Amino acid sequence: MPTASAREAELLSNTDTDAGTAGAAGSIGPKIKPDPKTPTGPAPAGPPSSLAARGLHLGYEQRTVVRGVSVEIPTGQVTMIVGPNACGKSTLLRGLARLLAPSAGEVLLDGHSIHALPTRQVAERLGILPQTPVAPDGIRVVDLVGRGRYPHQGWFRRWTAEDDEAVAEALAATDTLDLADRSVDELSGGQRQRVWIAVALAQRTGVLLLDEPTTYLDLPHQVEVLDLVTDLNRERGATVVTVLHDLNLACRYGDHLVAMKDGVVCAEGAPRDVVTAETVREIFGIDCRIVSDEVSGTPLVLPIGRHHCNP
Repeated sequence: MPTASAREAELLSNTDTDAGTAGAAGSIGPKIKPDPKTPTGPAPAGPPSSLAARGLHLGYEQRTVVRGVSVEIPTGQVTMIVGPNACGKSTLLRGLARLLAPSAGEVLLDGHSIHALPTRQVAERLGILPQTPVAPDGIRVVDLVGRGRYPHQGWFRRWTAEDDEAVAEALAATDTLDLADRSVDELSGGQRQRVWIAVALAQRTGVLLLDEPTTYLDLPHQVEVLDLVTDLNRERGATVVTVLHDLNLACRYGDHLVAMKDGVVCAEGAPRDVVTAETVREIFGIDCRIVSDEVSGTPLVLPIGRHHCNP
């Protein structure tokens, strides 16, 4: 399994803090106990930040994956990045998160080039859940979630009751409070994913970037995670950008869709404006019928395979 890059680890935990702070984070476990009074909703987000890309070119070594993308992420909304495999969705998200340096163009965070900002300032405003994050061997759940608080630490600021509260709320919101003292190594794939989301929630940023957060989760837990993301947006005003493979779930939970193919943005806007039979055929190469979802009122894609009759 691929591991998280050094830049991912830096933004997830901001480990450029002093050793004393890291020690303080390591001591929080005994303080986090199941409490019926602990709020089950998402932890408060930070102040909203604007995020945009201008003429962005991204790639790996000599291969360009994202070509000339310009996109404005709507502040205070849930944006879903959709498209076929290998179209550049995750690469674009990594570029927005400053995990990849562009070969051309720029990413703007609050109007400033994100690569010109100190790592701590970026981590205080923007949280990232990579596709395949890797935890240090043997680390407890509570200590991993505590790393989400590192951007708020410093040479003269040690662990506080506010940090304990943020960690406890993040654990409760992701239904991982009962896992607090367990080793991350012992958890199932679904449990680990919820713990990593708790790390991002504990960071309390105004922007949250999630790369396929429903990976390894069964359908009930997929819905649970996306409900949680929606709560964070609606109740706390956080701007959320999520890469999602399931187009129907993206329509249900997204306010704004960015549809990609071959490294470029083909369409963006509200789900009802983006998801049409013509657009799905152009981007995914499959015929379909679009109906209204009786539950949410959003577009519902019914794919038409070779063994199905075209209505």
